[in-house]
Amino acid sequence: MDPKARYEKERFDGKQQRLYLILEAAERVFTLKGIEKTTMQDIASDANIGIATLFRYFPKKEKLIVAVATKLLEPMLHRFQYVADQPLSCLEKLERLFDSFIEDQNDSSIKFMVDFESYASHSLEPLEGILDFNALNRKISREYGRIIQNGIEDGSIRSDLPVKETLTTIINTFGLFSKKLSLQKNILLLESDLENEQQLTILKNILIDYLKAR
Repeated sequence: MDPKARYEKERFDGKQQRLYLILEAAERVFTLKGIEKTTMQDIASDANIGIATLFRYFPKKEKLIVAVATKLLEPMLHRFQYVADQPLSCLEKLERLFDSFIEDQNDSSIKFMVDFESYASHSLEPLEGILDFNALNRKISREYGRIIQNGIEDGSIRSDLPVKETLTTIINTFGLFSKKLSLQKNILLLESDLENEQQLTILKNILIDYLKAR
């Protein structure tokens, strides 16, 4: 590699590393303080960079908010792709997805994502950068669509159910309930007789039993 090319590569790698550090810092501060209460200076301080540097990467706070949300959505896409590619029945793939939601109960990113959804829903205009986030969501939907098609073809789902509508409703129900339980853990005075994982496992078993072909 000639000196100029090496310099350009090192410069690019440096910028990517700084971008990663900014996104990590933003996720930490947004999760700790909440999106509305977090300032760009808070994030710059956590990332140990100057505020001018932060604004060079993200001229607006909302663009940084969406970038963090998009970053946190990527593992979900990889998870759905991985499960969809497995040589399993549709019912077994659903179990894998449910189990992954259960394992995510201690993931602090859930708190941010719920805050992000609320923030985005109150915005009068589309958030800057939201197209990338929406594109990622569509990719996740396509992967789940493969699993749904699996269920239509492999006979593991009850034949008297409208498969597409039922599986869409079920994954949304499980995901929303999982988020709710995760958020409750952050309410100090709210106690439960059942552990989150136990409640989600019970719900998983109910749903799988409901779907299973007889």
